[in-house]
Amino acid sequence: MQNKSTDELNDLLENVKPTGLETYLKDNEKYMADEKKAFYYYMKDVLDEKNIKLKDVYSFAGVTESYGSKIVTMEKHTKDRDLIIRLCIAGHFSWDETNRALKLYGMSELYAKNPRDAVLIVAINNRVFNLYDIDEMLLKHGMDRITTE
Repeated sequence: MQNKSTDELNDLLENVKPTGLETYLKDNEKYMADEKKAFYYYMKDVLDEKNIKLKDVYSFAGVTESYGSKIVTMEKHTKDRDLIIRLCIAGHFSWDETNRALKLYGMSELYAKNPRDAVLIVAINNRVFNLYDIDEMLLKHGMDRITTE
């Protein structure tokens, strides 16, 4: 997956004149977010890089393949931020990858000043991808589980 960081695109935009906007948009189209499809394509690209199947992600995240597919393709929209985080953890996403997925889905990124998010960040950064182990970490610190059980 080719990728340009937001900072790279920001640097390019600093020098773009209105007459050069069409060229900029055409040259960088593959790095731009398509609001409806960006989340799905991003999830798919990251999982393909990690050689992880979407159906396995649904299973590890504790959702049915049918429901998970509707969420990932945004056929259905969820307000459950933990569900998106569970999908990312099940897909072995890094902190940056998780934040990008959350942002593409229209949700707030994991925030270091939020104690519960801090626990999740530590789990992700230490490659703790077992949701029950993460639940234990959260419960140990008096916080709600990430699983729905």
